[in-house]
Amino acid sequence: MTEAQIHYTTTEKEMLAVVYAFEKFRPYLVLSKSIMYTDHSALKYLLSKQDAKLRLIRWVLLLQEFDIIIRDKKRTENLVADHLSQLENPHKDVFENKDINENFPLETLGKISSQSTTWFADFANFHAGNFIVKVMSSQQKKKFFKDVKHYFWDDPYLFRICADQIIRRCVHGQEAYDILKACHEGPIGGHHGANFTAKKVFDAAFFWPTIYKDAHDLVKSCDICQRQGKISQRDEIPQNIIQVCEIFDVWGIVFMGPFPYSRGNRENCASWSEKLDNALWAFRTSYKIPIGCTTYKLVYRKSCYLPIELEHKAYWALKHVNFDLKIVGDHQKLQLNELNELRDQAYENSLIYKERTKKIHDSKIKTRIFNVGDRVLLLNSRLKIFSGKLKTRWSGPFTITKVFSYGTVKLSQPDGPNLRYGYCKNHKKTRQKRTRERKERVVQWTGEIKRLKKKSRLRAKIRAGGACIGA
Repeated sequence: MTEAQIHYTTTEKEMLAVVYAFEKFRPYLVLSKSIMYTDHSALKYLLSKQDAKLRLIRWVLLLQEFDIIIRDKKRTENLVADHLSQLENPHKDVFENKDINENFPLETLGKISSQSTTWFADFANFHAGNFIVKVMSSQQKKKFFKDVKHYFWDDPYLFRICADQIIRRCVHGQEAYDILKACHEGPIGGHHGANFTAKKVFDAAFFWPTIYKDAHDLVKSCDICQRQGKISQRDEIPQNIIQVCEIFDVWGIVFMGPFPYSRGNRENCASWSEKLDNALWAFRTSYKIPIGCTTYKLVYRKSCYLPIELEHKAYWALKHVNFDLKIVGDHQKLQLNELNELRDQAYENSLIYKERTKKIHDSKIKTRIFNVGDRVLLLNSRLKIFSGKLKTRWSGPFTITKVFSYGTVKLSQPDGPNLRYGYCKNHKKTRQKRTRERKERVVQWTGEIKRLKKKSRLRAKIRAGGACIGA
């Protein structure tokens, strides 16, 4: 016994011995009827006493799990126990003197604050023994009585009537974790997500108040689930703006299934060149949001007009077709001079659009900081045309042995070579600096073009004025 248990009363010590005995032989007594003989007759009335101490009520709740009957046995009939209790201990020192303990323990016990207390202890005490914690405030009592009506006690378990009117048993601690783990990775688990795993717990008729939180934590810590997931947008690399595209700067592969054949819709694969003109015409005459106009207008400085508009003699067609050839030629040259300004404007519009898109994309990225000694998984991002559908794309785990600047780390593995891998770290400062420098170059370039155009126009006016004076 501990130092606190030594100061228990005789009735409490007898009850403690009974609790220890049933906990020791629990696997043999939990599903069978037991008869306990004792020479302390007060134990018979403790199981039905409602105004006992909290310690005794807690022991009574533990004993209600067993089918137990307590019978009183008189001391005259209990000769064997009396004989064993009167035997001398050969290992006891006869000269050992014990000091008299003059300190008396405090016989009152307040609220149970041990970490091993179940979350439904107050509800169980209320339904089993009509006991209410006295230190609760008025608001806490109001909430307690609002919640306690959803529970009921059926010896030896507490049950809850949930919102869907299904009765579920209340569990806690290791038992709740074992149930959640079985629903997630057991024979019928399937390693589903957190919400579906919590649903399977509800279907199994179990309840505790933090099911969804525990399910999310379990899925996050599951090694198999972490290896099967895809990269989320929060873990992507920041975007890099590409203004002037060369060949194969931007490329991609799109796999599309065959169109279902029917009568009359078969196409010859060799006739793709016949469809190329229509596809290019549709692409060049469609409005592009990044540049704010069509690609046709970037080349010819005007919008594309369809042949049907000429056929039906639209207003703009009559106006432009009736021009004199010389006047139209001069007007076309003037439009070609203004074409560079239009292209510069399209370049600026494209840059603004891409910077706005990059800002929205990069704002959702979570900056990760790795330290030496962390264990990480490495994504195998190499393109595989015939990769396994259920095969994991993650390899590892690796251990970080060294962290370099600019987001580069050194990885090691016990049965393989060391690797050097880069990740995005502090990308915002470097990207913002590059974007600011690019903006300054664009502004300088645009200002220089405008200055040269203004100078050329001034020269043209001077020449025209000189010609008039000479005439």
